Amino acid sequence: MDYKRLGDYIREVNVRNRELKVTNLLGLSIEKRFIPSIANTIGTDMSSYKIVSPTQFAYVPVTSRNGDKITIALYKGMENAIISQAYTVFEVVDHDELLPEYLMMWFRRPEFDRYARFHSHGSAREVFEWEELCDVILPIPSITLQREIVEEYETLTKRIHLNEQMIQHLETTAQALYRKMFVDNIDKEKLPDGWRIGTLGDICTKIGSGSTPKGGKDCYTDSGVSLIRSMNVFDFNFSYDELAHISDRQAKQLDGVTVKKKDILFNITGASVARCCMVPDDILPARVNQHVMIIRPKEYYMSYYLLCSLCSDEAKQSLLGMSQSGSTREAITKTEIETFRIVVPSSELLMDFTVKMETLYDNIMLYKQEKSKLTELQSLLLAKMGQNMEITIS
Repeated sequence: MDYKRLGDYIREVNVRNRELKVTNLLGLSIEKRFIPSIANTIGTDMSSYKIVSPTQFAYVPVTSRNGDKITIALYKGMENAIISQAYTVFEVVDHDELLPEYLMMWFRRPEFDRYARFHSHGSAREVFEWEELCDVILPIPSITLQREIVEEYETLTKRIHLNEQMIQHLETTAQALYRKMFVDNIDKEKLPDGWRIGTLGDICTKIGSGSTPKGGKDCYTDSGVSLIRSMNVFDFNFSYDELAHISDRQAKQLDGVTVKKKDILFNITGASVARCCMVPDDILPARVNQHVMIIRPKEYYMSYYLLCSLCSDEAKQSLLGMSQSGSTREAITKTEIETFRIVVPSSELLMDFTVKMETLYDNIMLYKQEKSKLTELQSLLLAKMGQNMEITIS
């Protein structure tokens, strides 16, 4: 397969919104997608913004703020949009020679990110110039093979999207069940028989955070005991991305924060403060660092209830208020968690809720595991783009 210079297949586009006909303002994410812009545009002259059309690309030349990735995306919208003047817009000259979707797959490869970062330069900020992008050398197979590769990738993408929809539906069902059983039509001033007001300290056997092993990131290993960090904890969801691992010796030093099945993981510092989820079984054995707290109820049948309670709008508002009361940064202390007041329903109702939730979460985990395998297949397909390799999707 011949390797070609990308600049021979693309050209820069610089069309401005002079007539103010386009109003859909978009931005680019580090995940290489176009997203709705959150910029404050009050009083901004939108006529100087750039127009991006379907199948065109945009990228951020400045790379020094993006970590290991370059922000670049293919616009798949149906109508024109506008983006910041700071972005560079370009397009494929001839779609019969190079498919935009195939090129976007190449941009998703970690090798391209490394190339772009290596060729970025500048003293105050590092920039990946248009000329550098044009000098990229990549394999461009026949248009027939390009279409086959893109079709395989998009089949996986659709399957992943379907899984995400099913996961979202099941999580919404779980939250609705929680509200129906424990929130709606419940008078907190006059609780039902067998219910009471307690604190997390009363109903938990473990509330505590860990620490980062000496040496920080440099001491992480490719396998071993999982080290859970705040970047892994989202409301109702555990993110496997960048899950760190430590050796058995390092884990021994953190025995006091050993994570067990059905533990609740709770972020206590930073922008992700108050996010929480249940630990997935497949990452155990595990420990937590200093930004994540383990919350372990005395009774097994309270885990799902605690998770839903801490993720509820009412609890979230109160917890975020606590985190913002400090003078330096957003943080929640162990004492504040231990004294956090919570409604404690009857044991019978909690056990009934747990039975229903276990069924829902078992299905959620099945969809998440399938999504993980599909994502691995996508990564494999991207890694093998330079080879004539067929991946069968069953």
